Amino acid sequence: MTLVASAAAAVPAQATAFSGRVVVAGIDLERATIPDLQRAMRSGRLTSVELTAFYLQRIRKLNPTLHAVLTTNPDALRLAADSDLRRHRHRSKGPMDGIPVLLKDNIDTADRQPTTAGSTALLESRPYRDAGVVENLREAGAVILGKANLSEWSSYRSTSSSNGWSPLAGQTANPYVLDRNPCGSSSGPGVAVAAHLATVAVGTETDGSISCPSGANGIVGVKPSLGLVSRSGIVPVSKQQDTAGPMARNVVDAAILLAALNGADRRDPITVDAARQSLDDYTKFLRPNALRGKRIGVWREVYTPDDTTKAAFEQALGKLRKLGATTVEITIPYLDVIAANEFPAIRTEFKHDLNAYLASTGGKHPADLAALIQYNLDHAAVEMPYWTQNLWDRSQATTGDLNDPAYRALREAATSAARRGLDETLRGNKLDAIVAPTNNAAWKTQLGVGDGALLIDSSGPAAVSGYANMTVPMAYAGPLPLGLSIMGGKFSEPSLLAIAYAFEQDTKVRRLPTFIPSIG
Repeated sequence: MTLVASAAAAVPAQATAFSGRVVVAGIDLERATIPDLQRAMRSGRLTSVELTAFYLQRIRKLNPTLHAVLTTNPDALRLAADSDLRRHRHRSKGPMDGIPVLLKDNIDTADRQPTTAGSTALLESRPYRDAGVVENLREAGAVILGKANLSEWSSYRSTSSSNGWSPLAGQTANPYVLDRNPCGSSSGPGVAVAAHLATVAVGTETDGSISCPSGANGIVGVKPSLGLVSRSGIVPVSKQQDTAGPMARNVVDAAILLAALNGADRRDPITVDAARQSLDDYTKFLRPNALRGKRIGVWREVYTPDDTTKAAFEQALGKLRKLGATTVEITIPYLDVIAANEFPAIRTEFKHDLNAYLASTGGKHPADLAALIQYNLDHAAVEMPYWTQNLWDRSQATTGDLNDPAYRALREAATSAARRGLDETLRGNKLDAIVAPTNNAAWKTQLGVGDGALLIDSSGPAAVSGYANMTVPMAYAGPLPLGLSIMGGKFSEPSLLAIAYAFEQDTKVRRLPTFIPSIG
């Protein structure tokens, strides 16, 4: 492995020099999609080795500023060369062959890279095999470029934690304004994709961890329906809500990556049950006129959207109507039930699921949550310089027993309320999807203050129900991106991708990061 981030690295004054066009082999990567890159590689204009080397060089230049990448894969160039050889022999594995992908560093790889969840406690862990999504990526020929930084333990350790910080890489910076927060917990993947450190990335979400960093960094994020994408080999928060998903600069790339990620994995039985829902091509649903005749619910009952976000959301609704959609004002019921039960249920799930993960993972590491708590106390200067581990203490105090009747009542209440709320709203109003703001403009990072009160809580119903949700660039508040969330029923990914594509193609909101040091 090559460690490429340092918690002590400073922001260089010349950071704005990196905000110009991003070009390799004469190809403008900001405008290019994966199909464009594949055409260039088939024609001989570009090779996977050239593309991979470009990203590795850009990581070396930009990562001391962004802290977005934890490690680069020492085998990346070899994987790219293997892809070029397959292409030369007319044996390409498909649209992801030779495409460099970054993984959030809670996703197992059985190679020379560790899987750390951002913690020093797992630096010597050695997964016995790749995560299910990594197996799929390797089968598709993708180049595993490296591991991206994250909010340590996917933001589940303290109520005072700051999104994007880990003791291994420090604070991930928003590439639009460097002292602003990138949101999380998939902060590294979000920043890396936005700043062209990889073509695409894989994040994970329990509640908001793909959608918020996608919105805050001006990219497309897909939180798939639970069961569509394997959870095996991913450091868990709650297997009742966790899922991996694509993060990309455009909807086409997100659709292609989702097709590579989804599918049955015998290590994760719910993916076997959902196998008939997985598809090998989502791009066939992407049509510029996909919004014609659609009924879109407008959900305004989200926490604290500011005036700028509200105005941008109104403009986005106008775009949806111009593209042929009918907008319907809606409320989503049972939000109070979700709020009262989701995180109390996760306390038990975290203890159970993390203990199971650690027990099945090789290498040297603490054996269970209790040992991790003690590890942090023993290494507090590194692991807890800004906040404690009060969420872990609460989880450890539970039984960790998923058959505990008290726990089961909490989970049943949360999940059934979220599903009823979305199902009743979608059916009762004959809706194709529901839209809401994803995020306010990114706030200034203040380590140890906590970010919870600054978030827009539009991810909750889809996260807790296990239904599909995605984010697409909506507008900018000054230099800072705002995202539009589009959610639907379970396995509604084709419809959501189609809606997002039509909106994206008409608005063309996304623009390159500016790397402004601060806006005060």
